[in-house]
Amino acid sequence: MSGHLIGLIGSGIATSLSPALHEREADHHGLRYLYKIIDIAELGVDAGAAGDLVRTARRLGYTGLNITHPCKQTVIEHLDELSPDAARLGAVNTVTFEGDRAIGHNTDWTGFAESFARGLPDAAAHRVVQLGAGGAGSAVAHSLLTLGADRVTLVDARADRAESLAAELTERFGPGRAHAAAPADLESSLRHADGLVNATPVGMAAHPGSPVPGELLRPDLWVADVVYRPLRTELLGRARDIGCRTLDGGGMVVFQAAHAFRLFTGLSPATDRMLAHLSALITA
Repeated sequence: MSGHLIGLIGSGIATSLSPALHEREADHHGLRYLYKIIDIAELGVDAGAAGDLVRTARRLGYTGLNITHPCKQTVIEHLDELSPDAARLGAVNTVTFEGDRAIGHNTDWTGFAESFARGLPDAAAHRVVQLGAGGAGSAVAHSLLTLGADRVTLVDARADRAESLAAELTERFGPGRAHAAAPADLESSLRHADGLVNATPVGMAAHPGSPVPGELLRPDLWVADVVYRPLRTELLGRARDIGCRTLDGGGMVVFQAAHAFRLFTGLSPATDRMLAHLSALITA
């Protein structure tokens, strides 16, 4: 029986379901698979320590790592190579080790794309407003434009980050496909939008609340959230209450995990089984 040691680097991740999600799927493949949490908040270090943690994990014989908030971008300069997707997105959520080399990948964008295609298959996406332009936001915006959105408007508390991502997406997808807007302009941005995506941590157990005032939502707007714990965030709860179609973060976390599992093991996971695992874990 082969063995794999995997880690998750991030902040405030003690309650992450990724360890159980990976380990349960590994059991079905007859793998010895240990998935460990590496929480920078508990270690008392900041996101800049991600590089040291990657190097330490490689020396300790880890098969690979998942990377989450706030390290998806800071880790890049410490890697030896990036997959084409990670290079294009400027964000890494998965690291594999090949000998002495640490290689960064991004399975967030494919995870969101697969979740969206399954959960909102016929949703209009001509104009989409996205909250958040960080590591997850980069992946989600790339997904939306790849899936055919005509225009994605990015809103971030840091104007420079939204503008930088909009410029990168415009270069990648063409003029007019991405635009940065100030938080003060959120109401006008949403007025003619087909959908809204929250790609910020707001709504997580550690970051409660809604990133959007409830009065800005309307029934014909679909609303998606990348937060998966809880699955029913305050934003999604308000949206469902007024009749919006919604997409929770469960699909994205499962599909990105499945794609990472394949990179770590070379095996094809059963995504329907992993979705059932997630449902069981959340309701346990």
